[in-house]
Formats: sequence, C-alpha cells, structure tokens
Amino acid sequence: MDKKDFGWSLTQRDPDTIKQLMPFWELLYKYYFRVETSGWENIPQGQVLLVGSHNGGIAAPDMVMMMYDWFKHFGTDRLAYGLMHPMAWTAYQGITRLAAKTGAIRANPNMAMAAIENNASVLVYPGGAEDVFRPYTERNQIKFVGRKGFIKLALRYSLPIVPLISKGAHESIFVLADLYEQVKGLNKQGLFPWIFDLDPQTFPIYLGLPWGLAIGPLPNIPLPVAMTTKVCQPIYFDSYGIEASRDRTYVQQCYDLVVNKMQEDLSSLYSS
Repeated sequence: MDKKDFGWSLTQRDPDTIKQLMPFWELLYKYYFRVETSGWENIPQGQVLLVGSHNGGIAAPDMVMMMYDWFKHFGTDRLAYGLMHPMAWTAYQGITRLAAKTGAIRANPNMAMAAIENNASVLVYPGGAEDVFRPYTERNQIKFVGRKGFIKLALRYSLPIVPLISKGAHESIFVLADLYEQVKGLNKQGLFPWIFDLDPQTFPIYLGLPWGLAIGPLPNIPLPVAMTTKVCQPIYFDSYGIEASRDRTYVQQCYDLVVNKMQEDLSSLYSS
C-alpha cells in the first residue's frame, strides 16, 4: 500500500498479527506493568464508543494494555478500531505499521464514521498529544482540551460511551512541563520549523528512557511501573441523531457530562 494511503483503510487490520502479539502483551501485562484491571463487565453488547484518557508518552502503555484486555475478553471477532493521532502516521511509521495491523486507523472523522458503519466499535482518546504528554502535576486530571468530535459521533450513531481510565502510566515517564506555547512562538517567527511540517500540539520536556532528559514529543521506552486500568459505567444521553449532533449547546452539555463523570471516576481511582 502506498505510504500516502497508510492508515486510511480498515482492511489493514490483521487478526493473525493480533494473535501473534498476545503472548508478548501478556508478559508486559503480568510482569512489566503488573496491571490490575476492573469493570470489563460494564461494556454492553453491540457497538460502543470507547473513550479513554491516557498518559506515558508516545508508548502510551495504558492504552496498549487496554487493547490487550479487549482482545483477551472479546477475541478478534468483536470488531474494534482505534483512532491514532495523524502526526504518528508520518513521524513514526515503524510504530504505526504494526499498530495498523492491530486495528489502528487515522484519527479522522471520515475514518471513524467508516469504522462505525462497518459495524465496529471505536476507541478514541480525545486529548491526543496534549493528554498523552500531560505533565506529571496533571496526572489525575482528564484533559480533553475541548475536543468534542467524539460526542458528535456518539450522538450521530446512537452509541453509548464507555469511559476508560487508568493510573500509573504517568510514572513510566516524568513529564516536567509543556513548552509548546514558547516553541510555537518561535515557529511563527520562522526560528523553529516543525518536523515534517506538522504541528505537534505539545512540546514536552520529560525524564525517561532512552534519552534521560528529552525535549519534544520523542518516542520513549516506558519504565516498568504498576498500572491500574478501569472500564467505567457506560454513559447514555437523552437524545440521539444527526440533529442532536449538530446542536452546539447540547453537544457541549454532553461533553461536560462525560468529562465530569470521567473526572469523578479518575479522582476516585487515585484516592483508592
């Protein structure tokens, strides 16, 4: 497949690759990250929109462990796709080529709709780069930075939202600060061009492997930390349909409901 088409097709998902990866994921799950998980009984039958908050840099170990749990519970027959940040498909092709075989597709509204119309569930992390590289001081905060596309999807296709939360991955790297606004200012002055001409939306400074001290959204090797993941109760809205998805006030209300509920669940997880 041509590079420009990579990540734009649902057919790149390969159940055989997923099955081959399961023993490796299991080792990480049991011995490297020592995952404790709960709530998988909360996922209803049929299609769902899985909405997660994650941390841990580009490696996003909590997301990968959620993927393993999904396949462990439902196998490869229950079709699911995960939306991956557009920058990754250009900047980290070694990662995304493997990810595509496990069901990753470009984070694009058309791709999300295509997956849903193919009777699949969809996994989305609305916070994107800002979320996965959120500073250590924000480790217990839901950070979706106002992105509401997932709400519109749920309303348009009458899908329940199933929140996914975790703790522990924030210690697989230690994000000290986000220098994005400063670097963006330099970029506008022509002093700091974006790599691949892509706005990274975050520019962290972090401590972690393999760099020690890293500046920028560089790929990382997560430290072996214990993680806790949780599937929360599904969220249903009062109204669904295309008209509901176009009502800005209603979309905002639904967004606030999801963020507030996920924040309650995340705060509870951290206090336990």
